[in-house]
Amino acid sequence: MAPAMLLVSAALASFILAFGTGVEFVRFTSLRPLLGGIPESGGPDARQGWLAALQDRSILAPLAWDLGLLLLFVGQHSLMAAERVKAWTSRYFGVLQRSLYVACTALALQPLILPQLVMRYWEPIPRGPVLWEARAEPWATWVPLLCFVLHVISWLLIFSILLVFDYAELMGLKQVYYHVLGLGEPLALKSPRALRLFSHLRHPVCVELLTVLWVVPTLGTDRLLLALLLTLYLGLAHGLDQQDLHYLRAQLQRKLHLLSRPQDGEAE
Repeated sequence: MAPAMLLVSAALASFILAFGTGVEFVRFTSLRPLLGGIPESGGPDARQGWLAALQDRSILAPLAWDLGLLLLFVGQHSLMAAERVKAWTSRYFGVLQRSLYVACTALALQPLILPQLVMRYWEPIPRGPVLWEARAEPWATWVPLLCFVLHVISWLLIFSILLVFDYAELMGLKQVYYHVLGLGEPLALKSPRALRLFSHLRHPVCVELLTVLWVVPTLGTDRLLLALLLTLYLGLAHGLDQQDLHYLRAQLQRKLHLLSRPQDGEAE
């Protein structure tokens, strides 16, 4: 019983860490740029042009720092998703392999106990050039409002899709639950079509994340770096084909049908 309690405690700790990091990620990617969390630079005249910025160490230094933080996260996320590393962590950590992956991803983004990395040490570049900026009226009022609405819709879709994709399994909780009850590995119960989809799909919320990254009132230098690198990473991590899309559509229809059954019963 004691080993089972240790496994459950470790999985729950990983889940809490990941959940807290997810909340902070929403603040970092949406609330901070939309609600004015980045310091003002003093107006458009204080910003440098693109060519001048490439020769300014005060801009290149924080940009290189931000790039290093992003590469740290991408490297961790990709390395631990490699088959050899997954096999090694499964050998030594067993059923906690997915929980370990989730916890390390959360630590690479924002440790809640250790010094924070990407989100805590991210350096805004207020004097850097911008790709676009909504300052003149009526754009200064309506563009942030439109961006806010699109971000809310995107995050609601992200949470809904994660539930459809079995959130407990993505976070590593289901693996421990099945192991404690002697039900085996959850992936072993998946259909070949589902396993094929998982091998092609790194992130089930690609389009919604891209909306959050790019749809902002002001796309400054550091935000452009963040959006470009994560867009490239998300694009390389995906390889969906027609069969995967058909399977996704069938699963979505099945989930919606299951959700609507209690309402049908009450109506009768």
